[in-house]
Amino acid sequence: AVYRPLLEPLGLTHPQYLVMLALWDNAKSGGKAREKALSVKEIAALLQIDSATLSPMLKRLQTQGLISRTRSAVDERTTHIELTAQGRHLRRQALKVPVAVVERLGVELAELEHLREVLTKINAAAVAAGALD
Repeated sequence: AVYRPLLEPLGLTHPQYLVMLALWDNAKSGGKAREKALSVKEIAALLQIDSATLSPMLKRLQTQGLISRTRSAVDERTTHIELTAQGRHLRRQALKVPVAVVERLGVELAELEHLREVLTKINAAAVAAGALD
């Protein structure tokens, strides 16, 4: 609910925003060279969601012109996802979202960072224990 009014102007739902964050992060880590496309399977693993849940979101993001989906030439079962110019441009507007969320929550950034660290450790332990396969 905190994210909804911040994401509406971007035309994104919270789950779509998470997909875009994964793609933006991938593009950012690629440096100045063209970013490597992520497969649907890779995005699903990053977000820990089922590919079947992800596919309709990706179709909507493609309809919005934010991503492109292309079949792999090597394996037609694999679909590659890349940001479009419009999708890359949207990142500039989205950079304001985390700051606004912290502001709305009224919680210190250090507390949120600590919470994230703890939740990341718990999540990693659950994955290691096979709870989130």
